[in-house]
Amino acid sequence: RVKQAQKEGATVGDIAAGLAISVIKNALFKVIKIRDPHEVGEKVIVQGGTFLNDAVLRAFEQLSGVNAVRPDIAGNMGAYGAALLARDRAAAAARAGEPVASTLLSLEKIEALAPTHKTVRCKACSNHCLLTVNDFGKDEKTGKHRRFITGNRCEKGAGALGESSNVPNLFEYKSHRLFDYEPLAADAAPRGTVGIPRALNMYENYPFWFTFFTKLGYRVVLSDASSKKTYEAGIESMPSESVCYPAKLSHGHVMNLLGKGVDFIWMPCAKWERQEDEGAGNHFNCPIVASYSEALRLNIDELRTSDAKFLNPWLPYDQKEKLKERLFVELFENFSDATCRHAGAPTRAEVACAVDAAWAEDEAFKDDIRAKGEETLRWMEETGTHGIVLAGRPYHNDPEINHAIPELLTSFGLAVLTEDSIAHLGTLERPIRVVDQWMYHTRLYAAAKVATQRDDLDLIQLNSFGCGLDALTTDQVQEILEASGKVYTVLKIDEVSNLGAA
Repeated sequence: RVKQAQKEGATVGDIAAGLAISVIKNALFKVIKIRDPHEVGEKVIVQGGTFLNDAVLRAFEQLSGVNAVRPDIAGNMGAYGAALLARDRAAAAARAGEPVASTLLSLEKIEALAPTHKTVRCKACSNHCLLTVNDFGKDEKTGKHRRFITGNRCEKGAGALGESSNVPNLFEYKSHRLFDYEPLAADAAPRGTVGIPRALNMYENYPFWFTFFTKLGYRVVLSDASSKKTYEAGIESMPSESVCYPAKLSHGHVMNLLGKGVDFIWMPCAKWERQEDEGAGNHFNCPIVASYSEALRLNIDELRTSDAKFLNPWLPYDQKEKLKERLFVELFENFSDATCRHAGAPTRAEVACAVDAAWAEDEAFKDDIRAKGEETLRWMEETGTHGIVLAGRPYHNDPEINHAIPELLTSFGLAVLTEDSIAHLGTLERPIRVVDQWMYHTRLYAAAKVATQRDDLDLIQLNSFGCGLDALTTDQVQEILEASGKVYTVLKIDEVSNLGAA
């Protein structure tokens, strides 16, 4: 919209004013979710670095109709609050006769400090975070450097493993269980290679499709793990800026597979996901997951010139017997030129056998995730550890999409669970306020119900910018949690990586 305003001749001042107003409107109406700006009251103190911007402050005053008070240290109020807490705790410890020690340097030592500042690229893991290292010299007592490091997405970047190595992280477990399949060797795959994008519904369905094609004698080639380069590789073919980041990444994954020389790329459309909760009204995939491969087929020009055919038929993925017939027709009758280049087409019986094996593997995968969830809950009880259900969509398991939030949580000593690892343990009281017809969302509601039943468990919801359905699901999850006195937290994520803001 900024680009559109520029095209229409809007001045820089008008655009900046519009942005300032949008910041306040977003905070009041989408985050705090008030209906009337006057609900903030008549006496308001604003704080935070954002309010150091005079335009943002004025926008708040105009929308709320109050003259807000902005402290001189508005941008440092968090540090001021932490100082007050430290003071109160020290006073309480002194009254209790406990020893009180401060690590704060004396004024003379503070004035003598000669801090250094540098930026380095962390190589401790695949994130390769750009770290900002502030060094305040050596501590006389320990002999170690006093460093303050920012920009790290996990504890490794801070120079310490912390306690997270012993804390369960089901995002990590699920990622390995999902994609750590060993494909056939090239000489053991008589029917050639099939490329599968590591995107969208493949974070739910990959075990099925890997097993299906492997049983039929194909070598399954998975696109590389997502990165910023994946996004950049597909940016020219993206038809919309408003679509969610997981969908944007799928363009780059298709480009990655085209570079691997596969015989054909497989990314089917599926209106329905498998039914998991009989109490839900339906089990649809969201429109993006169900059909985005159509956008890929129509917008990636390289697919028109490549020898690798892009196959994205509509399939009855939730009905095993119908799926057997449709797969035979779509793969080996309609597109035999792409799928049978190196060997004859499999028979209907072979396709049916492959579907049976794939269906069983899909169920085994889901059973393993649920078993790991139950195991983690028992571990939490035995160790007295608190857990967080980091709930979202299956593709939020992608580290490029979740921006290492799971690792950040485990660095605090918190166990991290996925919504599908515990959803089977929750029983919702129906009907709920929204129409419960989306399979991934049904899990969210059930996982939220489980969180309300345990004192050692809380839920944080991951929400991708541009997800229209989450305008409803976030309200429903919040309602379930707050009805039992739980605090609801939602993190909106997109291509921007800034854990400090999160």
